[in-house]
Amino acid sequence: MNLTGAEILTEVLLEQGVDTIFGYPGGAVLNIYDTLYDYQDRITHILTAHEQGASHAADGYARATGKTGVVLATSGPGATNLVTGIATAYMDSIPMVAITGNVSTSLLGRDSFQEIYITGITMPITKHNFLVRDVEELADTIRSAFRIANSGRKGPVLIDIPKDITAAKCEFVKKEQILIKKQSKKNRDQIEKVSEIINEAKRPVIYFGGGVSLGDASKELKQFINKSGIPAVHTMMGAGVLCHDDIHNLGLIGMHGKSSTNNVISDADVVIAIGARFSDRVALNPKYFAQKATIIQLDIDQSEINKNVYVDYGVVGDVKDILNDLYPRIKENQQSEWMKKIQVWQDKDYKPVDSDTVLKPHQIIRILCEMSEKNTVYVTDVGQHQMWAAQYLEHLEPRCFITSGGLGTMGFGYGAAIGAKFGVMNEKRVIHITGDGSFHMNLNEACTAKTYELPIITIIMNNSVLGMVRQWQTSFYKKKYSHTDPQRKTDFMKVAEGFGVKGYRASNPKEFEAVLKEALEQKGPVWIECLIDKDEKVLPMIPAGGTIDDMIMD
Repeated sequence: MNLTGAEILTEVLLEQGVDTIFGYPGGAVLNIYDTLYDYQDRITHILTAHEQGASHAADGYARATGKTGVVLATSGPGATNLVTGIATAYMDSIPMVAITGNVSTSLLGRDSFQEIYITGITMPITKHNFLVRDVEELADTIRSAFRIANSGRKGPVLIDIPKDITAAKCEFVKKEQILIKKQSKKNRDQIEKVSEIINEAKRPVIYFGGGVSLGDASKELKQFINKSGIPAVHTMMGAGVLCHDDIHNLGLIGMHGKSSTNNVISDADVVIAIGARFSDRVALNPKYFAQKATIIQLDIDQSEINKNVYVDYGVVGDVKDILNDLYPRIKENQQSEWMKKIQVWQDKDYKPVDSDTVLKPHQIIRILCEMSEKNTVYVTDVGQHQMWAAQYLEHLEPRCFITSGGLGTMGFGYGAAIGAKFGVMNEKRVIHITGDGSFHMNLNEACTAKTYELPIITIIMNNSVLGMVRQWQTSFYKKKYSHTDPQRKTDFMKVAEGFGVKGYRASNPKEFEAVLKEALEQKGPVWIECLIDKDEKVLPMIPAGGTIDDMIMD
């Protein structure tokens, strides 16, 4: 077949199993959009309000489904508007292919209208990027992008396509979808050694992160835990891998983790890190992290071994394969004495106090869990509400808690919720939890949710301040609230009405229950503004660079 570059792009997307993409048109991608018009029965294009929203939507789609998210934008500002979304995906190892248009090859490097050197800009935040200068190379470049995005440690790949390449023609030959072959190293000696250490441990703990769900290894982790009896703590990105009421699931670790989980790490004699990278939100002071323990790290990325914390044994490979190799070598154990000691710490964990007259964040989360379907996908923005969601949501399964962990992107939530909803469509409900600060950043995506009548419920925890930064100012800056009380006059109910979205407001638990019940029955997008006190804090908290001895409990 003799096809244009735009047609080749579309054919290869179909080849790779892509049926949904997110984007925003512009001059440099007009040929691609013209072709998408003809392919609309096979590829659904979702038009967002802004390219950043499109990139977060592609990200949310990938996190909810395990597929590769695809986003399309024009040159210049369209391309640069993707940068935050690409960086967000990069930090959390999310497979994404970002396609940008550019000026024609004859205009490259001439400061042409809407020209930008997007491959240079995105070099540090992509696994790889391409500038296509020959239509003959286009098809295989796109195939390579999907292979790179999904192999090894996953992540975003960018393809920049000049406009004349999308118009040029060449012969196109269809190929089968690329199936990624895992190339795990054989670690027989290391597996034998670490299994001996695990079997001899008296106070072992598993510390796992998002790499377990990205590696589709939650089933293997559960089998390993059930046999070994080893308790587990998790990062924010690991939420949902183990069910919230699993006796071995001790909960969140790190800056806003439980005091018990941080005590477990401090007292453990063996720590088994699985798909986790010892970020500065977990190993706040690497010098004092798990000082009594032999540390074993299982990770697909060699560069993560010894990067943040020195480990005694690093096993590199697919965590699913490593857990399968370890399983037969691990002895059955109940860890009874160790679990009794942990129970004593758990009895002293921070417990928030309920109220009947005002809305407390933990009560909002509890009511959400009680009234929503158990398999609901929760998507958050970034700030205090994100941490309350991580702490109190009753996580049941992987891919049901979607949040920006590494980059901490305020404004991530609404776009990601839209992408997640297109991913799970009629199978699961999507609830978006945000704060008034985060929501102000990208609430324009309400028009997208309304256009497609997506039944996404947005919970706005409105404390009228930039809560997390203000909390730091309270604790570490002598209550000098510099620019964290913006005195905004936004009436979220009127804004909702302007977008055509149903809006509710609640100021106490009974009101919230009543409006949530109505919201759950709506067919399209809904906002619920929850009024909370500006002095609410995320507790407990270990200050940056601190240890468990520095934990703040009130």
